[in-house]
Amino acid sequence: MALLDSVDWQGKIFKNGEWTAGRGGDYPVVEPATGAELGRMGLATPEDVAEAGAVAARAQREWAALPYTARAAVLRRAGDLWQRHAEEISGWNVREVGAVPGMAGFSLHVAAEECYEAASLPGRAIGEVLPSEEPRLSMARRLPAGVVAVISPFNVPIILGIRSVAPALALGNAVILKPDPRTAVTGGTLMARIFEEAGLPPGVLQMLPGGPDVGEALITDPVVRVISFTGSTPVGRRIGELAGKHLKRAHLELGGNSALLILDDADVDDAVNLAAWGSFFHQGQICMTTGRHLVADGLYDDFVERLAAKAAALTVGDPASGQVALGPVIDEGQRGKIHRLVTASVEQGAGLATGGTYDGLFYRPTVLADVPLTAPAFAEEVFGPVAPITRVSSAEQAAELAAASEYGLSLGIVTRDVMHGLAVAERIPTGIVHINDQTVNDEATAPFGGVRASGTGSRFGGAAANIEAFTETRWITMRGAPPKYPF
Repeated sequence: MALLDSVDWQGKIFKNGEWTAGRGGDYPVVEPATGAELGRMGLATPEDVAEAGAVAARAQREWAALPYTARAAVLRRAGDLWQRHAEEISGWNVREVGAVPGMAGFSLHVAAEECYEAASLPGRAIGEVLPSEEPRLSMARRLPAGVVAVISPFNVPIILGIRSVAPALALGNAVILKPDPRTAVTGGTLMARIFEEAGLPPGVLQMLPGGPDVGEALITDPVVRVISFTGSTPVGRRIGELAGKHLKRAHLELGGNSALLILDDADVDDAVNLAAWGSFFHQGQICMTTGRHLVADGLYDDFVERLAAKAAALTVGDPASGQVALGPVIDEGQRGKIHRLVTASVEQGAGLATGGTYDGLFYRPTVLADVPLTAPAFAEEVFGPVAPITRVSSAEQAAELAAASEYGLSLGIVTRDVMHGLAVAERIPTGIVHINDQTVNDEATAPFGGVRASGTGSRFGGAAANIEAFTETRWITMRGAPPKYPF
């Protein structure tokens, strides 16, 4: 039976193991490609957050007390369920998010792998024995943080939710998930159903779609100890400030304006293939999207011509109705932002090699040539299918321009001299580097995160990062007999 057909989820949130009406009523789930209503979601309020927090605190203690094998088994079953229900989930991802089928399939693959990787965490060593000057056993032990709030975005809701939800649960925490309301079925309802079917006890995972007031309530609720947020840098700054005021740990994976450096020894055809994928995949709505192309002078004209021709040939349309390369952007607000940045950049001197037009929410893949360094499409995160290209005279200049951004998420360098590429990368502060690849890559076993305005570091992926993110360290000593102190 399909995941969503077996429960009455329409117009509901998921609280204390039950599908129940949110205090904020409900709202329509809209397909960006057609404007059709796909269903209705429940809307939570801060009162729902308070109730969910109290439930989560109780449920977490019982969940953490289970044998580690029981927690691991739930995560393994969840991984299997992502695969078993792939067709249903992919259909929702295509229609609700506007993802092309290949992107939807990739999201499901990563979701299953995140669960399988998380299933290994409960069985790992959770501490170490420490040396001590005293005649005692001294050790450090990792304990669950308690209740974790996961706030996920609209663009890749499955991956950007599960990569926090799965390890947090595996390590003995309870999770309150707030998906973006625009993609709350894919990013929330289906995820809650997966873990419900996997046998997760009631209250350990709750799902509350809502607006900024719900997010603020999660951050300030006294039972929530860790906030895992993925989204824009301006919102991340506000979350970090509020979390700091309330002495909460906030793991922030934020925006990017990632550079792809095409050095003078690169193969142009290879570089164009990488550049098109890096800038246009998923309509450019990925934090790692290639936002700046820094191209060696000797290759520049050829690169611009070939990338523009490739972009002009890409198909844009409804991903649910046929094979297309790009689907719609999420809404009119996002489309308007993309077009304003493109238009302003052209007014400042950038050449429009192709694109710069739209039909509804379908924005044509756009190539901007000779982009001034001050142009908005070069200096800011566009979050759309736009490839700004700038000419550089040397690898040194490329490194300087790449490092000048306030962002520091991902970096790609194309060169036949791999060691030279690595040396260039050392001069550019980013959390991720790919030599001879574009900037959009993700694996469950790899640490993921940015520096500078792109976030607070590698907090997702890989055992070390996840254990650090979702546990606390306790120092414990034991003596055979109490010591005698001088008074």
